[in-house]
Amino acid sequence: MGLKTNEEKDVLVEPEDDVFYYGKCVWSCRGQRISLIPILTIIAIVILSVSFFLYTVVFLDELLSKPFNSACEISTQPQCDNIPESQRFDCFPETYLVTKEKCEARGCCWWPFLSRPEMLGKVPWCFYSRDYQGYIVDSLNQTATGMTAMLSRSTKSSWPNDIMTLQLDVNFESNERLHFKIYDPHNSRYEVPLKLFPASEPVGAPDYDVSIAKQGPFSITVTRKSTGQKLFETAGTSPLIFADQFIQISTVLSSPFVYGLGEHRGSFLIDTNWTKLVLWNVDHPPERNVNLYGFHPFYLNVEGDGKAHGVFLLNSNAMAVEVQPFPALTYRTTGGILDFYVFMGPSSDNVIQQYTGLIGRSFMPPFWALGFHLCRWGYQSSERTKEIIDRNRAANMPYDTQWNDIDYMDRHLDWTYDHDHYSSLMEVVQDLHNHGQHYVMIVDPGISIEQTPGSYQPYDEGIRDNVFVKDYNGSLIVGVVWPGKTVFPDWTHPNVSDYWFRQASRFRQQIPYDGLWIDMNEPSNFVDGSTIGCIGNDLDDPPFVPVGIVGGKLTAKTLCPSAKQYLSYHYNLHAMYGYGEMVASMSALKKILQKRSIVISRSTFPGSGVHGGHWTGDNKATWDDLMYSVSGIMNFQLFGIPLVGADICGFSGDTTPELCARWMQLGAFYPFMRNHNDLTAKDQDPAAFDSKTQDIIREALNLRYTLLPFLYYLFFRSHVDGSPVVRPVFFQYPVSDYNATLTVDIQFMWGSCLLITPAISQDETVGLGYLPKDTWYDFFTHEQNQSSGQWINFDTPAERINLKVRGGSIFPVMEPNVTTTLMRKNPLFGLFVALATDGTASGELYWDDGDQLDAYESGMYNHVSFSVQKNTLQSIVVKSGYISPEGMPLNRVTVLGVSSAPQSVVINKKKANYRYDLGSQTIYIDGGKMSLLSPITIGW
Repeated sequence: MGLKTNEEKDVLVEPEDDVFYYGKCVWSCRGQRISLIPILTIIAIVILSVSFFLYTVVFLDELLSKPFNSACEISTQPQCDNIPESQRFDCFPETYLVTKEKCEARGCCWWPFLSRPEMLGKVPWCFYSRDYQGYIVDSLNQTATGMTAMLSRSTKSSWPNDIMTLQLDVNFESNERLHFKIYDPHNSRYEVPLKLFPASEPVGAPDYDVSIAKQGPFSITVTRKSTGQKLFETAGTSPLIFADQFIQISTVLSSPFVYGLGEHRGSFLIDTNWTKLVLWNVDHPPERNVNLYGFHPFYLNVEGDGKAHGVFLLNSNAMAVEVQPFPALTYRTTGGILDFYVFMGPSSDNVIQQYTGLIGRSFMPPFWALGFHLCRWGYQSSERTKEIIDRNRAANMPYDTQWNDIDYMDRHLDWTYDHDHYSSLMEVVQDLHNHGQHYVMIVDPGISIEQTPGSYQPYDEGIRDNVFVKDYNGSLIVGVVWPGKTVFPDWTHPNVSDYWFRQASRFRQQIPYDGLWIDMNEPSNFVDGSTIGCIGNDLDDPPFVPVGIVGGKLTAKTLCPSAKQYLSYHYNLHAMYGYGEMVASMSALKKILQKRSIVISRSTFPGSGVHGGHWTGDNKATWDDLMYSVSGIMNFQLFGIPLVGADICGFSGDTTPELCARWMQLGAFYPFMRNHNDLTAKDQDPAAFDSKTQDIIREALNLRYTLLPFLYYLFFRSHVDGSPVVRPVFFQYPVSDYNATLTVDIQFMWGSCLLITPAISQDETVGLGYLPKDTWYDFFTHEQNQSSGQWINFDTPAERINLKVRGGSIFPVMEPNVTTTLMRKNPLFGLFVALATDGTASGELYWDDGDQLDAYESGMYNHVSFSVQKNTLQSIVVKSGYISPEGMPLNRVTVLGVSSAPQSVVINKKKANYRYDLGSQTIYIDGGKMSLLSPITIGW
């Protein structure tokens, strides 16, 4: 009559006398009898699990309304037997509320019993049988660049409007990049209008094989030639389903070590124990298990031998991604096509380089953008803004950029400022510029419609240029945001770039800002859909909506999916709305400023890093938010958006001196460093605290500014070859005992040189972390540690963050100052050299004027490499294309790991001043202000 579960071994065994086992409780169906023990067990679980309360109530209601013997019914088809829980692929993904009748009406298996109670609500009760009828391959042909196949199905799925004939195109784009897509060959469907970049090298000897099943259900398998590891394999998973508004495909993962798939809050390593991730941009404060601001259907999978590959699904429709412990991953999307790219690595760095080679390398930020930024919502006046600026100057805080939130606007109207409360804003900005500082303000996409006709140019010109999103019937779609009723620019319209440029240019004539902060661009809407609701067609209310989506519907807190944009319906383009604003904003800034600037956006999509950066949204002033910021920063490195940071000290709620000090220490290592909070919270700018806390924060800021030349070099590398700025530990150490590095998500690295271990809890002075197998030095004390690769207690004193330097590293530093402008006016470069056990080290320096557009592309930069061998440091000037007015003088060289005192130190054959510290085995060498633009040889 069925199967039972052996609780101890978690395997399926043969039944005994028509008795089912749920744990150790017997459920007997014979004679229409049923034991109360499992019922009471289930009820107890329900009471303890509020998240599944509704599901259980509805299910039990339906269950108990029938004769008792029906409660024991399961699917008895042979093709349902012996399917382990880990390999059940959900046949009813649109709801938790499913019954046996509904399940089997889809031709699927019904098994409402689980090996462990904690799996309730995770393991599907309704799942696909092994012989579920799907697509088969009708023909398969080789092409000059790959292969093509025609697929068909003879029976319809349970989803409306199946596409019965499909085409598969496989294209070998390079040795490291494979492209395949599945689409309707007879009817045009929406495809993502994203600019992609061709492979840089032709196909020679690719390290992949692609095979298509010629018999039985359709499947595609991508294998790494060199190891035989399967990287993408649909065989043995859920069937391919391709209906008009529901597309599903699954793949077996090479290992449970999978990362990416954002934007979401959680650990960096995605839990393969039935994790459901929703991708649909929404204005919602960061929390676990819901969709957030960004849309990134890309994942990195580390294989058993430490090699890695990446998979990108180019699709912008609402999407659910489910990861299960097979391990396997299932995509379910509401439209478009299946357009996949597989990146072969083999290192994790290589994967990200290859991914950004497709979607575009990150922009090169101006040097000032890497300094400290300060903001809050609720200064309420230009005088108060100036007061905050002045007190942080008086406190001698390194500080480059002041920001204003929406309270600077006149009635929250874009491209205006409040002449009553911010009457002296122009003078404030000019004062910032006079001190070598910069100014950035917020702009939202919602354009007010409530102003007198002819009085508000952003609206009047938008109507004239026809650039606003329309509703289904062709009228303007109206939502509600901060200024009241608003309309929304359509970033796909050919007139919108020029329209946005004019607004930005006109406002800069009033307030000479230096960058743009674009918010509320999911787009956010204070009413669902529009002020009059939505038409309610199959775009607004599709047959499939991912379970767990904020608000339970696509219209929640945003525009109607049925709204019309120039290129397609908002249903298709919603995820790209913020991306479109980033493109228009950066384009406008380049035209206006004629130099580098920044755009910081809340909503992002693949390719956003080409045009700007991101902050992780409206977090809270809690230790958990500090901790989760680390995985958030690392995720956006995978997504090709390296200029990223969290609101330091927390956006909402009151911070504490300890929390803020610790967060400033961590934030000093965010690629984008900004302290920002809301209008109801206490002040949290550095100078708002007591003198002891100020000292700690000042030291953290001075440390960041000391390291800015190294950070700038890392951004150069990201811009040129796509390497992440912040690197997860396993990027440098992919293989470790018990896969330890693959689980680290509190620690991270800057490039290959620095290991950062922050304090993440209150009163913490020692924190557990992993020290990979290598030679390490404490940045502050220079103490050396030869690690065999182990978890250790890291010292985290209140005064500073734990910062380790990898042996074998050379990186540039500079004497800090209160602004990057002052640092550059009197640049005093240093080299920090940490020797490996064999006495070698290497590193590089990149330098330009910090502002010029396309400095690298035009050759207006300097690039110097350094190496140490046999007690000699040598530099090579790789490129000398920027003549710095201040020069590039070498002020000091610090060499760690020198076991004995040198008899002398010589720079370019001349004796140099130096000091040797036996305790730390460090040489401190006076660089003599020698120019880094000439070859240098230093021996000791």
